[in-house]
Amino acid sequence: MSIETVGTETLAAERPLDTSWTLQWTPIVAGALAACAVSSILVTFGTTVGLGVSSAAPTWRDSSVALWLLSGIFLILQALISFGCGGYLAGRCRTPYGEATTDDAEKRDGLQGVASWALAIVLGVVLAALVAMGASRPTSLTQPATTTEPSVISYEIDHLFRSARRPPNLDVAPLRAEAGRVLMTSSSHTGVTPDDRGYLVQLVSATTGLAGADAERRVDTAIADSRTAISRVRASTIILAFSVATALLLGAVAAWASAEAGGRHRDGMPLPGWMLHANRFNGRRSPWRRSAPTLP
Repeated sequence: MSIETVGTETLAAERPLDTSWTLQWTPIVAGALAACAVSSILVTFGTTVGLGVSSAAPTWRDSSVALWLLSGIFLILQALISFGCGGYLAGRCRTPYGEATTDDAEKRDGLQGVASWALAIVLGVVLAALVAMGASRPTSLTQPATTTEPSVISYEIDHLFRSARRPPNLDVAPLRAEAGRVLMTSSSHTGVTPDDRGYLVQLVSATTGLAGADAERRVDTAIADSRTAISRVRASTIILAFSVATALLLGAVAAWASAEAGGRHRDGMPLPGWMLHANRFNGRRSPWRRSAPTLP
């Protein structure tokens, strides 16, 4: 027996082989962190180049449906890339298995990838919640909730109370918030009631000094514009929700497949099992099969 053979056998004896159906959390955590990091980079890049379904700026409503769809497709692609990287790392760093067959080992590696995918989602949700809480905290401390106007129709409210001459020492924040809540009902089945419309006309007349007819026209315009803005918000929300759900589901598939690829590279196997089954020719199996039993 040569020295090289002895050294190889010694290394194989020192390296533990896992034969139980257990999860190794160190590769899972590493894969989840890698997925979150890659996702943050891609999302930041997409936001920088303008691939956003919604935005805090009023000009987002000028974007087309094609841009919304492109943003949704980019969201799906970044999920495939990020979860794929995380799943590959979770499978590649996993301790080699014992006497498991190819199919058994790939299933175990796939479960490693799915676990990394799930942990990455949990980390992403927690980080998003912390960022949202931090962003909303200054507003909640400096401004009561009753005087907070709907940000969706802030431009329409600006146009509603626009005036060249305004009475001094007039706090319009409560009036804007109240008018915003009334305008939000424009997208309901019944729309703005006649009483609410008359009240808006009185607010506009008292705040801007417009005559009755001009105030009514401004209120009608604000109601119509608010209905359109709310409809576009709903459409973008539906596209965003569908894109997120699709991205997460496809991310699980990418994490599973990438973890299998990482396990094959870990064990020195160049082809996945589904490729082996798909590449049969004349009934012969591929020579890259591991220790799985052959079919009769």
